[in-house]
Amino acid sequence: MRILIMGCGRVGAGLATQLVDEGHDVTVLDTDAFAFHRLLPSFAGRRLVGSGTDDRVLQDAGIQETDCFIALASGDNRNILASQKAKEIYGVQTVVTRVKDPLRAELFNRMGLHTFSPTKVGVTLAHDAIFRGA
Repeated sequence: MRILIMGCGRVGAGLATQLVDEGHDVTVLDTDAFAFHRLLPSFAGRRLVGSGTDDRVLQDAGIQETDCFIALASGDNRNILASQKAKEIYGVQTVVTRVKDPLRAELFNRMGLHTFSPTKVGVTLAHDAIFRGA
């Protein structure tokens, strides 16, 4: 599967490494070249500096041939905009978007984006940790 990940933070780098290890063709896109230091030197995927909201950058990243686009940048607005472009303009079949605000995540999920909220996941994990031993 051809996968384009926008954002090479801890989550993006970890996911990119896992997907490459599983045999997927992965491109990681970030606005800051320094972010790629999170990837091991042996990372077999492609690294590209640029914004996932820029059409020229998306085209250079191969968005037209991408099977899955994952938006993991630090800002909700950028993630949502890039994901909507991937889905609506470029017809990417699977689009996954991190949205930190759980209410916005639900709203955009209803609009057809596959979203997840680390805030909501964190609340669930914290609650489970409190009562796991009880």
